[in-house]
Amino acid sequence: MTASCGRRHAATAIVMILFSALFLATMDAATKQVSGALSVAFVMWARYTIQAIVMAVCIARAVGRDGFRTAHPRFQILRGTALVTASGMAFISLRYMPLAEVTAIVMLSPVLVTAASRRMSRDGIGAMRWLLVCGAFLGTLVIIRPGSGAFGPIVIVPLLGMLVVSAYSLLTGRLALLEQPSTTQFYSGVTGSVLSACAMLFVDAGFPDALPASIAVHVTLLLLIGACSTLGHLLLAMAFRRSNPASLMPFTYAQIGFAAILSWVVFHHAPDFWTCVGMGTIAACGAITAWINMRSKTAAALETSSLEITS
Repeated sequence: MTASCGRRHAATAIVMILFSALFLATMDAATKQVSGALSVAFVMWARYTIQAIVMAVCIARAVGRDGFRTAHPRFQILRGTALVTASGMAFISLRYMPLAEVTAIVMLSPVLVTAASRRMSRDGIGAMRWLLVCGAFLGTLVIIRPGSGAFGPIVIVPLLGMLVVSAYSLLTGRLALLEQPSTTQFYSGVTGSVLSACAMLFVDAGFPDALPASIAVHVTLLLLIGACSTLGHLLLAMAFRRSNPASLMPFTYAQIGFAAILSWVVFHHAPDFWTCVGMGTIAACGAITAWINMRSKTAAALETSSLEITS
């Protein structure tokens, strides 16, 4: 009965991860669509304000006042700050680079998260994991192709964003065990809204001087960005509570595939051969890393059970 329940939880978590990847890829596509017309600060303010309002309504209706209480406010603020920083870097990257390429570079973060997690737990990373980290970096270099003039210095922005996303993922994994996902999403929305509003004081954050029809399109895209952001990150946190994050990591790479499809359908940009090779290398290294982690955890669990039976 317990094993069957565990399998159902794992299957549900996988479905959540896949839908999370779809929503986040859609959010990035909508962000790229408005990137030429609206400022970074304004789009992020709209995104996080929508998220905060939606989560506040959901918490109030489902849980009540207790749903807004957090035992770890510093972690919540730190996570929200990391998320809004990564969002700003992604927005700038999407303004100048194709959707699929930006997504692939940022998706290098799960490999780094694995290495950092092993390092912090003092278990040791191991030669195979180091090889996979190097392989994922090689895939990134294949996408960027330094010296080819494909993207220019702008590639530094998504690379920095990838590092921030890695820190955000570590905090998300930590908070997933300590707080309710809805509470975490609410505070991330509030933090992002406040920080974006402060940034708006220093930039021109107004709507463009456009026809009403164009403004209606922008409003629709902003609502789509807010909805996809809320659903994507909420499903991610919920999935991490239902199953081991290491076993779910291979499925997060579906976001690269969704991004490539949306890039082709919406922006008529298909990644070239070498970009596809680079994206495939990153996804393969990440998936193998997750498989090694899952196998290690299973072996450790079996060893513990054997010792308990023996004793």
